Amino acid sequence: MKYYAGLDVSMEETAVCVVDGEGKIVGEAKVASEPGAIAGYLARWSGSLVRVAQEAGGLSPWLHEGLVGFGLAAVCIETRRMKAYAKASSVKTDRRDARLIALAVRAGLYRAVHVKSQDSHKLRLALTGRQALLRQARQLQGKVRGDLKVFGVKLGRVGSGGFAGRVKTLLSGRADLWSLVEPLLAMRAALLAQVRVYDRALYRLAQDDAVCRQLMTVPGVGKLTALAFRAGIDAPERFTRARCVPVALGLTPRVDNSGELERNGAITKAGDKFLRSLLFEAANALLTRSRRWSALKHWGLAVAKKRGVNRARVAVARRLAIILFVMWRDGSDFRYGREECPATAA
Repeated sequence: MKYYAGLDVSMEETAVCVVDGEGKIVGEAKVASEPGAIAGYLARWSGSLVRVAQEAGGLSPWLHEGLVGFGLAAVCIETRRMKAYAKASSVKTDRRDARLIALAVRAGLYRAVHVKSQDSHKLRLALTGRQALLRQARQLQGKVRGDLKVFGVKLGRVGSGGFAGRVKTLLSGRADLWSLVEPLLAMRAALLAQVRVYDRALYRLAQDDAVCRQLMTVPGVGKLTALAFRAGIDAPERFTRARCVPVALGLTPRVDNSGELERNGAITKAGDKFLRSLLFEAANALLTRSRRWSALKHWGLAVAKKRGVNRARVAVARRLAIILFVMWRDGSDFRYGREECPATAA
């Protein structure tokens, strides 16, 4: 007899449901959210378990790796499809959700998702950690700038590097204000110091990785974009075609095709928001700051002239995702093009 297990995972406990090939429930329990505890409960069916399924979530990579280590056929399933399947029931409990997952896996009503490696998660932790620190530093800078307006202190246009010096200069005769602002500036300086620590670490990671060095040869693509793409894609072989990559990253337009109505809307914005934002920045850098001519830049500028700069950035970001993937998959170099555009050659 074949058996299928569904796991509804929470932080402390996991609801487990096991069904047989006919959909009959043969076992239900709540165990600790630990790979060993789950594998221990499922041990009695281990020889006949076809699938052990859980929804993708925060604990999923760790639990998945642990269950696979115990020899179980573990799989993570897409949450959106499972949510639509669960809407058929008006009752929602952990026990009920575990049953639905087990029955969905038995019936094949699920889509397995890729579970990224631990190395990819570590790399993403470094990238998002840097982003969080930088965001906090910028928030403190904005707070200081806004709060000082009340006292008629106008900072004007000043870069991040000279911000603290400008504040100190303008408050040189206002000891009362400086004593209140100085702790905020000290905290901002500490955050920026840790951002620089991340920058050095990420620079070393990018230089030591052959794939990242290859991706950084593309105009507009720096170490952050290359590392984020490395971590976001994780395994190129999981995509059957290059055109699937921008779909997974939410860079393709929504399609509304019903009856006589056919319309393409805004991009779906599904998938990795962090990587998508970095691809937008890379596309903007290619269009505005890259001086070397390339067929990709020429095409992007033509789109900008015809449909606007914002749509051009999206189009170039979508094409960049495909190009970076193909370069990684095939080990090929970036192709600038055979000849320069007369309008940009000068």
